[in-house]
Amino acid sequence: MYTQNRNPLDEVKSFFKRKSILSNLILINIAVFLAVNVINLLLWLFQVQSFSEAKFGVSPIVYWLSVPSDIGALLTRPWSIITYMFLQENFFHIFFNMFVLYFGGRIFMEYLSEKKLLSVYIWGGIAGAVLYILSFNAFPVFQEYVPHSIALGASASVLAILVAISTYVPNYTVMLIFFGRVKLKYLAIGLVVLDILSIQRGNPGGHIAHLGGALWGFAYIKLLQKGTDMGKWLPVFNFKKIISYFTKSSQKQYDTSSKPYERPMTDDEYNYHRKKKQVKIDAILEKISKSGYDSLSKEEKEILFKASNKK
Repeated sequence: MYTQNRNPLDEVKSFFKRKSILSNLILINIAVFLAVNVINLLLWLFQVQSFSEAKFGVSPIVYWLSVPSDIGALLTRPWSIITYMFLQENFFHIFFNMFVLYFGGRIFMEYLSEKKLLSVYIWGGIAGAVLYILSFNAFPVFQEYVPHSIALGASASVLAILVAISTYVPNYTVMLIFFGRVKLKYLAIGLVVLDILSIQRGNPGGHIAHLGGALWGFAYIKLLQKGTDMGKWLPVFNFKKIISYFTKSSQKQYDTSSKPYERPMTDDEYNYHRKKKQVKIDAILEKISKSGYDSLSKEEKEILFKASNKK
């Protein structure tokens, strides 16, 4: 069996150099976390006080970016249903969420495209916010908390991705510390059950939002397997264009080289090349099922990565 011994740090560097949707989502979460903490530090240094600290116990920036359970308050800051999913509470919060996003997202992109990953992340987060708001306004036990309850964090979006890929390839095996080899479906089920049991024990809004994300991830894949892509008709932010706008070189580059004329392929030639490529992809997927993703060579990973982006 072929095994590839690669430095984990090199693997992470290579991952971020690809500038995929997954790496961009992680970088955006980290950038927002750092920016919010710097602003909070400045507010503390200059002793800037606001009503949000007295009523919610959070800084003004966190107040304006987190999603409220009060529908009236939501109408005054509707953007929060998006911004809350990029806002993390503390270092442990962002570390855990980004670790699970990296872990689940890498497996997701082995089988599905970046566009689907982004769709599941954004709409999984929205589903989590909607379930949180509906639950706090529907159940009497939360009535007294509605006026001053807010939610923040990427957990709903992250769990949506993990549940989605667990539904798509339920028997995919991963190695976990202390547990050994575990099928992805059991990991997802365990996290969902843990959230259900934790609703009564603290942070009920957060755990309910997680379940909303999980429901979206599950429903998305089930409908996708029946031929319906729920994310196809739903607008999502093109983070690649947004990021490239700020990171592109100030000097435009023009390709002045002349390209040689290439004869268009006939239908037979096209079908032959497509079949040849599919055989290669099938062989790679079979290798993953037998030996795991880490057994792939760099060339095989690139082939799988390019193929997933065309789905």
